[in-house]
Amino acid sequence: MVDDKSSSDKASAVDERELSRRAFADEFATMWSQTGGALIDGRVLGYLMIMGRPYISSSDLAEVLAASAGSVSMSTRRLVETGFIKRHVVAGDRNHYFTADVDMWGSWLASERRYLDRHRQTVEAGMAIVKDSDDPFDQDAYRRMENGRDYMAWLSEYHHNMLEAWQAHKAKRDARDA
Repeated sequence: MVDDKSSSDKASAVDERELSRRAFADEFATMWSQTGGALIDGRVLGYLMIMGRPYISSSDLAEVLAASAGSVSMSTRRLVETGFIKRHVVAGDRNHYFTADVDMWGSWLASERRYLDRHRQTVEAGMAIVKDSDDPFDQDAYRRMENGRDYMAWLSEYHHNMLEAWQAHKAKRDARDA
């Protein structure tokens, strides 16, 4: 069966609000990329934040963003790993669905702590390589890595404090808005 709707008919069927959502995703992506993130990650995250449905399939996301399935797949993988978005399971459906957590910023903050812990462990492995060396350059390397390890440990603990402060801020906001 041939679809009798041309692509221009499909495009005209998109309402003004949906066009604004897509424009927001592009604007969010520009801001995201200015901080070093991949443009497609910003587009995916921006759209998931503002979409008018509870979840979306990766193929629909690719269509909405006019992006390749591969780039959407890689982007959603990165965004899930960093805690910005979540997979959504539809019983009996093998498609991949995604949604943005209502508090994706808090989720990101919590998942970033896992990254910091992995980073600290990697630096500790490097420290073990040069720990017992008498070479002054190795001693300098050890000191750099020691500072890196301690910074990651400090930042991880600080993230815990920030997450608690964020939860308190939201509770205060919600009580005020109630």
